[in-house]
Amino acid sequence: MLFAGAMTYVDDDGSSGSGDDGNILDEQKRQAGTPSNSCGGRKRGRRATGSAIVDAMLELVAASKMRASAIVKNEERFSINNCIQVLDEIQGVAQRIYFLALDLFEGRPSAREVFISLKEDKRLPWLQGKCSASFS
Repeated sequence: MLFAGAMTYVDDDGSSGSGDDGNILDEQKRQAGTPSNSCGGRKRGRRATGSAIVDAMLELVAASKMRASAIVKNEERFSINNCIQVLDEIQGVAQRIYFLALDLFEGRPSAREVFISLKEDKRLPWLQGKCSASFS
């Protein structure tokens, strides 16, 4: 016999079932009134995904800052000021070549990089060739 209000089965002799049936039904009632675990799992999953996105964004920002720092250091290394200092250290630079080199450094960052990167004994011949060819 089934009593609709109690939601438990009662045997014909008046005793209830094993008790497990009642526990199962009680558990189902409790779960019906609360959010399911899968929804809570989704929320936790979203939080974990959001956290992973935040971590990835922080890594991108850090990498971007490192690249920007490297670019600035590179630009400082090949700056016009550094080129002039190196140019001033070279013995025997004719005034004409000196001023043509300044013009070359001003307009071409790649020329500054090549000039600074060359070995000391190669800088003057390179300048003489560049300045003669570029400004003849």
